Amino acid sequence: MNEQFVQIAGSVLVLIPFALAQAGRVSARSRSYLLFNLIGSGALAADAALTVQWGFLLLEGTWAVVSLLGLLGVLKGRQPAH
Repeated sequence: MNEQFVQIAGSVLVLIPFALAQAGRVSARSRSYLLFNLIGSGALAADAALTVQWGFLLLEGTWAVVSLLGLLGVLKGRQPAH
């Protein structure tokens, strides 16, 4: 049950900001978008690592790293949030 909770919560944290960005309600460069993506994909990557799902770990681990780099860029002022 805990594993499914992590998967659902992580997915929601990735999918809701994505849907909002597609609807033009939030920028994909905003701090909140990147932070929710980082938390959600990080949780999913950790779950994938614990359950030895290498493809899922590659996908979510990469998503988390890219989100982290984007967030750091925005926080340091190198990448403007649109």
